[in-house]
Amino acid sequence: MGGVSEKQQQAEHRSRPGGAQFREFVASGWAPRDTTPTARAAVADFTPARREALSREFPEARLVIPAGGLKVRSNDCDYQFRPHSAFAWVTGLGADREPDAVFVLEPRPEGGHEAQMFFKPLAGRDTEEFFGDSRYGEFWVGARPTLDDMSNELGVTARHIDEFGDAVAKDAGAVDVLVVRDADADVTAHIEQVRSHLDEAATEAVQAKDAELARFLSTARLTKDAWEVGQMREACDATARGFEAVVADLPEAVHRGRGERWVEGVFGLHARHAGNGVGYDSICASGDHANTLHWIKNTGEIRSGDLLLIDAGVEVDSLFTADVTRTLPVSGTFSPAQREIYQAVLDAQNAGFAAAKPGARFSDVHAAAIRVIAERLHGWGLLPEGVDVEATLDPENGQYHRRWMVHGTSHHLGLDVHDCALARKEKYMEAELSEGMIITIEPGLYFKADDELAPERFRGIGVRIEDDVLITADGNENLSKDLPREPDEVEAWIKDVWSR
Repeated sequence: MGGVSEKQQQAEHRSRPGGAQFREFVASGWAPRDTTPTARAAVADFTPARREALSREFPEARLVIPAGGLKVRSNDCDYQFRPHSAFAWVTGLGADREPDAVFVLEPRPEGGHEAQMFFKPLAGRDTEEFFGDSRYGEFWVGARPTLDDMSNELGVTARHIDEFGDAVAKDAGAVDVLVVRDADADVTAHIEQVRSHLDEAATEAVQAKDAELARFLSTARLTKDAWEVGQMREACDATARGFEAVVADLPEAVHRGRGERWVEGVFGLHARHAGNGVGYDSICASGDHANTLHWIKNTGEIRSGDLLLIDAGVEVDSLFTADVTRTLPVSGTFSPAQREIYQAVLDAQNAGFAAAKPGARFSDVHAAAIRVIAERLHGWGLLPEGVDVEATLDPENGQYHRRWMVHGTSHHLGLDVHDCALARKEKYMEAELSEGMIITIEPGLYFKADDELAPERFRGIGVRIEDDVLITADGNENLSKDLPREPDEVEAWIKDVWSR
């Protein structure tokens, strides 16, 4: 389904020797390939249960879940590949695997589904791909797995991608063929062609089933299995090490100039070394930049006396990502005003922690945290005259506190930094928390430098504290607890790191 773009074809300037003698020369003189069987991946013990749940939900349909293809960054250079999250979840493949692959659950006559992986396997050394294909060839991007490698690793039936077209069209008139539509435009177009015999009403109906397939694959990730929880622990541990590296290099970031970029680079170095990279564009916001919620330009100076808000997470090779925020005093010590705001945010976060337990609703976490925020703003005299805490918490006629706390307090976390985004409201915002869910708790307060309603001592200060929280049988566990939160502990941590 993949291949080079029209633009890439136009921009092909490489010389490609094509003589028979040259081809024979290139194909010869190589040591035998290592034929040691590929070991079964640890995740392969967990993916069958995921696929069985999918099979029960769509018992007689052929389910098509593409990895997606390579995307052009500029001319003939591609972005680093990342598979679609639904594909990663159902297969267990992460990192940069496997562009243009398509995972299919093929319904069996006796019930259930056969798991089939269609992909581009390792080509022979006597093929054009081996030497001449700069996008997929072994000379250019390294050896790909063989069919046996894939089958052994994942415990599924492995097939060449060239067989996909005929396989997915087989008996199309007698079986629903469903596809995750946003994963690969070429695959989706092919499925639409396979379904071209349907009339308009039937086409609309099967496209609605496509949407339900995507929604199920998103909603099913709300509760993590033991392997997924382990990956999240690794991501949080690696993120803590990245934050500590940032703290160690803070003086250098101040000295160098354009320090936000320096901080971004330091964290990115550790993220790339520890895993696949960052799970999202890091926010490295110093001073008033912290009051721009999605500040990812990271072009500013870092000055002693400012606070530095870092919102960053390591994505491990399995593609599970942490999402942690710490707000740090660049000088190593909070000023009185900074500490006052910081403590208010910490108190709100602790209220969120207390609410995050099985049986509580997801929305209860935000309600608990935002009540503390509203109380603190009221105590500071910042709410409009006549508006008390209950009045501002009124969802219809209040919400004045949102001038200084714009965003929600929590989201689900996993393969996507904002995980399970397709889950319906009743399965997400209104649902009960249950053991195995992983959410963030991240209140904040943001006083822009030009906010004339804020006390002058608060202007230009933004604080957010965010942790990744596993819901357990009797409460919760802070997976990012290695990073201190209490202001005295933050100051002591910075001092300790700088003294090493």
